[in-house]
Amino acid sequence: MTTVLQAKRLQKKFGDKEILKDISFDIRQGEKIGLVGWNGSGKTTFVNILMKCINHDHGSITTWPANLHMGYLPQSTDYVLDVERELLETGEELMATSKKLGLQKHLLQKSEFQHLSGGERLKVSIAKIWANHPEFLILDEPTNHLDLQGINWLTEEVKNYRGAAIIISHDRHFLDQSVEKIFELEEGVLTIYEGNYSAYRKEKQRRFEQQQRDYEKQQRKIHMIEQQVNTLKTWSDKAHREAGKGGTAAENRQMGLKEYERMKAKKKDNQIKSKLKRLNLELSKTGIDKPKEDSDVFFQFDSIGKRGKRLIEARGLTKQFGDRTLFKESHFYIKHGERIALQGPNGSGKTTFIKMLLEEESATEGEIWKSESMKIAYLSQDVSDLPEEKTVYEYFDLEEKFQLTQARTIFANMGIEDRKLSKPIRHLSLGERTRVKLVLMILQEYDVLILDEPTNHLDLPSREQLEETLSQFSGTLIIVSHDRFFVEKLCDKLLVIENQQLKRIEVGLSEHENQSKKSTVEGVQQWAEELALVDNKITEMLGKISFCKTGTNEYREVDQELQMLMSRKRKLIQKISL
Repeated sequence: MTTVLQAKRLQKKFGDKEILKDISFDIRQGEKIGLVGWNGSGKTTFVNILMKCINHDHGSITTWPANLHMGYLPQSTDYVLDVERELLETGEELMATSKKLGLQKHLLQKSEFQHLSGGERLKVSIAKIWANHPEFLILDEPTNHLDLQGINWLTEEVKNYRGAAIIISHDRHFLDQSVEKIFELEEGVLTIYEGNYSAYRKEKQRRFEQQQRDYEKQQRKIHMIEQQVNTLKTWSDKAHREAGKGGTAAENRQMGLKEYERMKAKKKDNQIKSKLKRLNLELSKTGIDKPKEDSDVFFQFDSIGKRGKRLIEARGLTKQFGDRTLFKESHFYIKHGERIALQGPNGSGKTTFIKMLLEEESATEGEIWKSESMKIAYLSQDVSDLPEEKTVYEYFDLEEKFQLTQARTIFANMGIEDRKLSKPIRHLSLGERTRVKLVLMILQEYDVLILDEPTNHLDLPSREQLEETLSQFSGTLIIVSHDRFFVEKLCDKLLVIENQQLKRIEVGLSEHENQSKKSTVEGVQQWAEELALVDNKITEMLGKISFCKTGTNEYREVDQELQMLMSRKRKLIQKISL
């Protein structure tokens, strides 16, 4: 494959911190690469250097062609777009791609631009990139606000994309489906792994275990040599002492004792120096560092206890905004301890429903009943609502000393240094701000967690630890997430918004999709059978009308039935083709 981008000995520092330490790599035409690493490891800096948004300190970047046309989707919680200008420049393609992503045409009308949700703005941003036909893609968290339809479309498009692509993502399912190579950034060092994300995790674990074995073998050898050196030192010290002892002159001349002990001591000294020299030489050439274990991230949740069987119940729930109906006449319940994923396309009303649970929005009709003793902790997907001028501790406003100690401990376990907590929140990254919100939840008492895109901006180790901890949570979970791994691991029931209904589904995401596919296949078969019958009936009516005299009642009756059959045929064809 032809190389399209080559980097040699790239280095980048911010102050004393080395972000990139002398890294080199080639990217070939058609390669799809996942860029992974902890939050703050330098992933966004890395792509900004490739995009020439910031300069590297040393090294070189060469592209073929020299003016390689790149399509870049930055990480953001709010995609600022001049939709009107984009429609003028790439109107038809932008509209076509937006439709494939599940964005309704009317939302691209000028009057609707300002009402686009974060996910809908992201879809327009992605559609814009595809409409410009880039030769090289760089996508920074492209699935953060996408619904399942958008993720499925993007996955297929990346697979079929003929150019090279670098994808920063914490969506493990997306990485598994879309990339065949992993670039890992850790402490400024780039390590390259072949395969998708799952293959990378297995290989990384295999390398860790091998390095651990080699390191332990090396340590045993060092220990053995140190024991030998200590024995030689003991002998040498004894020989030096014996050489210093004096008998009578006649005895010393007769035995040659001093000279003998002196030579023996010198020999032991030389042996010690030789062994230490060989050990140091071996360590300098083939020395094995102790493998670094991934930092542990701990989230600790305490559920207060059961509050009764049913915590939440909707009765005839309807929500409208003007002429737009999100859902109507919906009935469902949520029990204590259930783990429910709230699913639906972008703009279908998921966030609105959460606001209704939090009593920030009222129902148009019907009601939501909630247990009076129930306490809810809510993590929103927007991290921009934190007071940026306050420090974390000022924002928490902790009065009890033990709470402050607990907060510091949790932040340390999450990998956030205490010095950062004394700075204004504006200095924290998006992932760090998400963790701030999580810590505040940990310090509260609750029995229901509502998590709206909880894994957005969290790095992969943090996502995995959060999954593990939430799996131990004994309270109720209501989760809105486009992270398929996260949803499938935690949720065994769904609340789905479709066809203007909020429906409770008694199975998890994969099983629900399989059932839907099965129903669709069976439905298509039924429609195809009905279409064959309609075709036969149309043929019969065409033959019959040819014998009818124009203008007679019989002609009009046959013609009316024929029109109804033709209309039914068009609808069946449309259903089958969807």
